[in-house]
Amino acid sequence: MIIPIGRPLPYYKCRVHDEYGQPTMVGQQGELLVGGVGVFAGYLGRDDLTIEALVEVDDQMYYRTGDLVRIGINGLIYYIGRKDYQVKLHGQRIEAGEIERCLLDAHVTACVVVKSDDDHLVAYVQGSDNSEESLRSHCSSRLPSFMIPSMFIVLDQLPLNANGKVDRKRLPTPNFSIANASTETSYQAPCTEMEQRIHDIWCQVLQAVAKNISTTASFFSIGGHSLLFIQLYHHYQSLFSFDNQMLGIAPLLKKATISEHAKLLETIKYVNVKSKAWETLQISEGPASFAQERIYLDEQVRFSQKTAVYNELLAFRVKAGSVSVKRFERAVRSILEKHTVLRTCLFFNNTDGSVMQSIVHDFHKTFTLPTQKMFKDDIELDSILHEIIINPCLFDLSKGRVLYCEILRHISLNRNFQEDLLNTPDVVLLAFHHAAFDRSSAPVIFNDVRVAYNTDSRLPTEENCLQYIDYSAHERQMDMSISHEFWQSQIDGYDFNYNLQLPYDRHRSTTHERSSDAHSVQFSLSNDVAMAFLAYASSHKVTLFQLALAVFYEFLFKLCNNQSDLCVACLNANRYRPELEDLVGMFVATLPYRLQLDPHRSFDELVQQVREKCLSILEHSHYPLRYILADSRQEQASTSFLEIVFDFITASLSNNELILDGAQLEPIAPHYSQVAKFDLMLAFAYYPSSENKKISCSLICSQDLFDLTTVQIIADRFSVLLQQLFGSQREASTKRKLHELSIMLPTDHDLCRQLNDSGEYNSEKLNYTLTELFYKQTMNQTQKLAIELDDQSLTYFELYYNALLLAQHLVKEHHVMLGEIICQCVERSLSMVGSV
Repeated sequence: MIIPIGRPLPYYKCRVHDEYGQPTMVGQQGELLVGGVGVFAGYLGRDDLTIEALVEVDDQMYYRTGDLVRIGINGLIYYIGRKDYQVKLHGQRIEAGEIERCLLDAHVTACVVVKSDDDHLVAYVQGSDNSEESLRSHCSSRLPSFMIPSMFIVLDQLPLNANGKVDRKRLPTPNFSIANASTETSYQAPCTEMEQRIHDIWCQVLQAVAKNISTTASFFSIGGHSLLFIQLYHHYQSLFSFDNQMLGIAPLLKKATISEHAKLLETIKYVNVKSKAWETLQISEGPASFAQERIYLDEQVRFSQKTAVYNELLAFRVKAGSVSVKRFERAVRSILEKHTVLRTCLFFNNTDGSVMQSIVHDFHKTFTLPTQKMFKDDIELDSILHEIIINPCLFDLSKGRVLYCEILRHISLNRNFQEDLLNTPDVVLLAFHHAAFDRSSAPVIFNDVRVAYNTDSRLPTEENCLQYIDYSAHERQMDMSISHEFWQSQIDGYDFNYNLQLPYDRHRSTTHERSSDAHSVQFSLSNDVAMAFLAYASSHKVTLFQLALAVFYEFLFKLCNNQSDLCVACLNANRYRPELEDLVGMFVATLPYRLQLDPHRSFDELVQQVREKCLSILEHSHYPLRYILADSRQEQASTSFLEIVFDFITASLSNNELILDGAQLEPIAPHYSQVAKFDLMLAFAYYPSSENKKISCSLICSQDLFDLTTVQIIADRFSVLLQQLFGSQREASTKRKLHELSIMLPTDHDLCRQLNDSGEYNSEKLNYTLTELFYKQTMNQTQKLAIELDDQSLTYFELYYNALLLAQHLVKEHHVMLGEIICQCVERSLSMVGSV
């Protein structure tokens, strides 16, 4: 818990600025600047020190405190730490104070966290009641992995300076070369040849001088960290000749000891991949596509099995006319027969560690609609739709059950319905697993449903027509060497442990089970802003996707404490050949769009930079994410940039309607139907056929990390940026430097004004002395804790009583008179506060 330090004293002013001298918004950290009566004119004869210590803002001088603070929504200032003690590790800014507060919750009396060399965090803990194992376990359950110290050093007493503060210069130097610094109770020597080979690799990676690492010691308890673990994984791949499909990094991370690694590496079996030609192969089994593989593994590795994340739902309400249930069932069978991907099972091949697909024959012949459900009103309908979306048992990939269809009937007292006919406002559901269906597949499905229903016959199919399984085989044989070089250049030098500093309400700890629960906020751009957005894209010759992405980059830069090396995941339809346009299946590519933003350039220049970035990626969008991660020795489940996602949808208000033999069905969407596949996702939706060319935005965030109020505030800030760039002042705003643009809300400005004009706020206290204010506080809160030092504490009344006894002693024994100044020389203690 971060404790507030209050508001400015009378005649003092405060500002909180970022590194570019811009005011920060509520909740965002920055340096505390203090102005008012106590600010000095400068250092005599030392202009260099004066420039460092003082800054002029609006013709007033402010003192740079060097304290990192943030403004709370209550207007109080919250102390975070010193700029001097802010740690930057592997490109990630880390507040040591947050780790220290976590350790203090483990019942340690005192602690300090420091950065040792360029790769390690070291926690020094006072007290003998805690072991390194318990401290590491405590931190692992409360902090993200990049904040867990590499080493915990327990001391009887932390060294203090003359002011009673921790003397960091006297802290003992950690020795990472001592490999047996593990907290294991006994040393276990390698027992097999495999363990010995792994032991030697560990010694090489950890640069261990004493080569006696215990086979039961955790890699992270003996000086290892995430970057070194990646090096270790690379050594394994070179020595044992395997790729990350055969053995990924995740199992090794979960069991990070020599003995466990030996067991895992002994299970590797080597495979030779045979090439396949690009043609209609008439095959019924083969490797899964890269997109299928990504969805299949992602669903099993990243998420809890309690809720589905990849159920894609299409729901239609009968608007006019009648729909025959039996004819509709026959139409669905015909679709299943034509598109084999809708009756294809996915399974993991234990022999070579690959994901395979296999077409289930005759599945379409036995397809029947399940028992019809009833609903009374829209609330009940919405509940049914939501349950289908999150139902983890809706599909069974192992049996090829990737399509689900259901009829929902509306019931009322005055309605009699025929068993075979659906009328207004009955509902037809079509649901697909994302491994077999993407957004571009919907028009193909709609058209085939129309044709099959209207003709009430089998859909025509060509014997040699391309199927999804053929595409899967073809893409694995493409020459991707040029794309490989391109993507290597795109992510060269990027730190994959680098996490954007989003305004999280909590962190997802390393032991936390990921859920798919989401908070979502939707809003539409005003007509004026939407038209200005479209006009800007047209005049600057950029696509709407490129312009929206540029806005998102600028927003992340401002939201995340001016972080400028930004990498987000963007979704690409990835139908890069004409043959793929009319195929049903999962083609979507998730690709890293990395941009190194220059804060001193204008928004206009940023848009052109994003345009060039997108154009360069276009011809390499087919390169699989799996390869991009493998080239960088990363795992899909733990790559940070995959958690921040951008999408742009060009939608139609009319093409999604179904006309079945004269009956009109309109699409419906359930409320609260979003699931969180990522930590944060921003999606634009553009409706070119709408009357005002509507543009809307959806912000979907994981409930694991964000509260709904925070998501709403983030959405409001994004709306402010859109208004700033495309509102009435757009021409001036798009030419301003990026660091000068603001996402501050009116409430932020109000609180900043209060802090900078606090004299009136505290004016009622000006007529009291400090002693009188203390007496007033004592009478109001007699039993409230006033001061605390180690294991000692005093309430306000106890502190007042001690001060009164001291005053009486001074008057009676030393004849001190009113107004006399008394010097004191007292050690740091509770009595020191009382004497003041």
